[in-house]
Amino acid sequence: MDLQPDESTLNSMENGEPKGSIMNKELIMISDGRSAQNVSSSILRKKSDPALVSKIRFKMLRQMLANLQEVVLGTKLAVLFPAIPLAVVADFYNFGRPWIFALSLLGLAPLAERVSFLTEQIAYFTGPTVGGLLNATCGNATELIIALFALHQNKIHVVKYSLLGSILSNLLLVLGTSLLCGGLANIRKEQRYDRKQADVNSLLLLLGLLCHLLPLMLKYAGGIGNSTALYTLQLSRASSIIMLIAYITYIFFQLKTHRELFDSQEEEEEEEEETAVIGFWSAFAWLVGMTIIIAVLSEYVVGTIEAASDSWGISVSFISIILLPIVGNAAEHAGSIIFAFKNKLDISLGVALGSATQISMFVVPLSVIVAWIMGIRMDLDFSLLETGCLAFSIIVTAFTLQDGTSHYMKGVVLFLCYLVIGACFFVDSIPLIDETTGNLGVKKSSGALTA
Repeated sequence: MDLQPDESTLNSMENGEPKGSIMNKELIMISDGRSAQNVSSSILRKKSDPALVSKIRFKMLRQMLANLQEVVLGTKLAVLFPAIPLAVVADFYNFGRPWIFALSLLGLAPLAERVSFLTEQIAYFTGPTVGGLLNATCGNATELIIALFALHQNKIHVVKYSLLGSILSNLLLVLGTSLLCGGLANIRKEQRYDRKQADVNSLLLLLGLLCHLLPLMLKYAGGIGNSTALYTLQLSRASSIIMLIAYITYIFFQLKTHRELFDSQEEEEEEEEETAVIGFWSAFAWLVGMTIIIAVLSEYVVGTIEAASDSWGISVSFISIILLPIVGNAAEHAGSIIFAFKNKLDISLGVALGSATQISMFVVPLSVIVAWIMGIRMDLDFSLLETGCLAFSIIVTAFTLQDGTSHYMKGVVLFLCYLVIGACFFVDSIPLIDETTGNLGVKKSSGALTA
């Protein structure tokens, strides 16, 4: 017997019916309120069985357990939730700091997917515009919170490394594995996608790259010194404001004037969509609670990353650029690959390019502005090696997506590019010989050679 209508009625009685009819609500949310990240993350969700809580007599307790079942147990990543209390216990009893780092990193994976789920639930009630804005700002909440805590502890290099890693991971690892798996699964047919959305994202990524290159070139053109550092900082802050203006324009472009360019990626999911499974205030309360938990774990990650680096013998740059993004975005990464298997490349591209664009044009400049407010001198100069990797990644991705078709060879090239970059940052901390003195030195994560 299907008890889902009763559960929906229960939610409606508690929180009020969402705007519009059920059919209109589904159509609106498919076309506007859900980002590609939401659609991708939904592939890892599990259908809950309302019969498990329907026999409970007390309405409030029944509603609480139903919400708990939907939010906590409604994901295939629920097996990682125990890592959250274990990380808190490890910190309370002063266990090894590498253990705290590893447990916190694992705990962030399901939380990131659940934030995507909760923003989608809220979007059912707020309408397409507010829902789209909510998805645009919360799509990479984990990266933003980690960046803010790193700024609070004045670890600017961790901020730059983690955000750079998120961009590289989305452009090369996520997109590469999606094109590779999709090409192998559909090797007998040609895979096609809409180039229009990819072109818009590529333009924004190139604009962001220009804003990263100019401070770097200004530093080398004027010579490294205090005066050049001041000009670089001022240019970075001005560029960050311009990047935020560009991102706001992009959101308006996506939600209002050229909405049809971003609708095609989700049309095929229309028959699979359902109405909200929890009420507005319940989703809002869960979202606040999980954001607080993400903040706690992010503080653990930032505070223990150096200890983990020393214990594991891996540089901070490799942990921040390679490990953090892989674990933090595991849910949408897996969803992107699964949709590529199903020959739905528009969704996969929306996940990879959309997330990379959001990090580059929103989270990075916002971090510079917040650092400015906090009195911290953070600029857009990511150093020569990091900026070079970013530039080649964006250029290779743009060339890969220029013809609107895909095959597994494109995925192989992108994936191998990511492996080469990962190997570069892995060996970036090995002992080196200073050619000027002949002494043995170690390349630190900041890029300086010390004896």
